[in-house]
Amino acid sequence: MLTDTQCRKAKAAEKPQKLFDGRGLYLFVAPSGVKSWRLKYRFGEKEKTLTIGRYPDHSLQEARDACIAAHKQLAAGIDPSMDKRQKKAARNAAAGATFESLALAWHQEQVATWSGRYAKTVLNAVTRDLIPYWGKYPIGEITKPMVIERLKAIEKRAIETAKRAQQHMIEIFDFAIGLGHDFVNPAATRISLKPLQQVKRPAITKLDELKTMLWTVERSRARPVTKLASRFIALTAVRPGVVQTLPWAELDGLDREDPIWIIPAARMKLSQERKQEEAFDHHVPLATQAMEVIASLKVLTGLGPLAFPQSRSTRKPLSDATISKMYRDCGYTGQHVPHGWRSSFSTIMNELAAARDRPEDRAIIDLMLAHRPRGTESIYNRSVYMPRRRAIAQEWADMLLEGLPPASALLVMPSS
Repeated sequence: MLTDTQCRKAKAAEKPQKLFDGRGLYLFVAPSGVKSWRLKYRFGEKEKTLTIGRYPDHSLQEARDACIAAHKQLAAGIDPSMDKRQKKAARNAAAGATFESLALAWHQEQVATWSGRYAKTVLNAVTRDLIPYWGKYPIGEITKPMVIERLKAIEKRAIETAKRAQQHMIEIFDFAIGLGHDFVNPAATRISLKPLQQVKRPAITKLDELKTMLWTVERSRARPVTKLASRFIALTAVRPGVVQTLPWAELDGLDREDPIWIIPAARMKLSQERKQEEAFDHHVPLATQAMEVIASLKVLTGLGPLAFPQSRSTRKPLSDATISKMYRDCGYTGQHVPHGWRSSFSTIMNELAAARDRPEDRAIIDLMLAHRPRGTESIYNRSVYMPRRRAIAQEWADMLLEGLPPASALLVMPSS
């Protein structure tokens, strides 16, 4: 058995020295004079060495305590050297692994799969609602009570924002766990947030009133691009944001006899997981009048990247506010908004289906609005009921635009 005096007086020599204490523990004296505690042991059939630490930073008693602890690990089937390396790796991973650094790394990894606009929106939300409060915390130290406290604070401002913040939290924590950080996702469990209140968007649902409205706004002094966007939204019943950000590339190569506009899942209102799947692309059959809008639009914007750009930049999409303002300026405040065309289409075509005893059209109209029912058919059969969907689209266009001028006339009607 060694004594502290022997350890202190041990001198360096030309060759390394080993001063044994017992149970495989020894003091290693290097030719440089550096002394360290080491433990020789066997794990399985292999002889191994565990370096405990330097002497005198680790005293003789501390080395013996470490030796006892290592033998307890061996008795439990644990390799002390491997356990030490794993704990060191975990400490290194945790060092600098703040919520801010991992949240920004998560965002950077997702950017390639998101639109530029959505990526900016998410980054703004994370840097506004999460990073100022948790940025400097090690990510594994953020607890469920902290998550609830932050979400409740956001909820007071906006319920929908709180729900989105929780989804961002879940994804950031999962990202960290995937990198090897060992903790339970504190945002992934059920958290009681207030239910979203459905916003009722004003919509005219009588065909004659809709035709009057369309005639009124298309005779206004708004820009031709704004009028054409309004008509295209009306004809397709696609969400306004999807139409307004429409790139010309999505309209390349349309079949003249059977034109179908395929909207990539990434641009649809879907979960982030579904946005990555081609199976969730949305197929929109284009009526003759919709194709006329596209032909007229090419005269104005066909050389740029976007079908419906702003007046000041061909690379920035038309905003929803622009079309809404046109409607307000024409006297339709509180009566109809761009998103209202979806309700108009659904109401009028469902009423028509009922009047003509076509109950099967109800599900088809929902598909045309990208309201996907549960089940595998709606996921994998992307062209489901396409002949009937095309017929409904054409029937809607014929009724809505009966007596109205063609799209080409919007290029020469009054504008500011």
